[in-house]
Amino acid sequence: MFQILRKQEMAKGSIIRFDISAPKIASKAKAGQFVIVRVNEFGERIPLTIADKDAFAGIITIIFQVVGKTTALMRSLKEGDIIRDVVGPLGKPAEIEKIGTVVMVGGGTGVAILHHVTKAFKEAGNFVIGIIGAKDKDLIILEDEMAAICDELIVCTDDGSWGVRGFVTQPLEKYLEERYDIKEVYAIGPIPMMKNVCKMTLKYKVPTMVSLNPVMIDGTGMCGGCRVTVGNKTMFCCVDGPDFDGHLVDFEELEKRNNLYIREEKDSLLFSIR
Repeated sequence: MFQILRKQEMAKGSIIRFDISAPKIASKAKAGQFVIVRVNEFGERIPLTIADKDAFAGIITIIFQVVGKTTALMRSLKEGDIIRDVVGPLGKPAEIEKIGTVVMVGGGTGVAILHHVTKAFKEAGNFVIGIIGAKDKDLIILEDEMAAICDELIVCTDDGSWGVRGFVTQPLEKYLEERYDIKEVYAIGPIPMMKNVCKMTLKYKVPTMVSLNPVMIDGTGMCGGCRVTVGNKTMFCCVDGPDFDGHLVDFEELEKRNNLYIREEKDSLLFSIR
């Protein structure tokens, strides 16, 4: 049993942050890893990346967007409530080392994942440039937290309601044009965003890692639901990732697979509200 110590509603209540008591997970979790959550004994299993941790206090942070029945149920939970199962840490940690200048690019709820990895890159002694974006001001998350970590931070909104107007790829291209010391780009967010980031960095020959979010069930490599094609090889995101070389990922296939259950996801959310 895992207790919710803090709940915060972000982005008009559509994005929720939980700080959860999970001492064993917090003591071992590394940036880029995730947990599998099951709210109750009848619930489905959903993967959520660890957005932060406090190993001393035994706390992990997860941030999720309400898109289906389970995340809607999670939003209804309160501080002090118990989540039945939180399994982890799972997946391979992000490869973190001191390499120089890195650019961290995050879109939407992907910024939650980006935060933990950015923190690790900074602690390793790198010069960190952050670029985060969302559709509008109200959907920007963790801006203050990212600003505290990054040496430079650019915030973008599609409609120009906050920060720079436009997509995250625009300031990224400017950095790639003007700086020759960028050693790596790390991107996480909607699939079209990651795909476009990788197209751009390939042109400039800058190594790029992406954190993928395919449909996942068991999180241990048994079901095969999270398979992705990387460099013409079939990989499993839960055990081989979630981080992969973005220049080798088949994003078209990933997008098709992730869209398979959109209708069912929306239907399950509507049914849970009725």
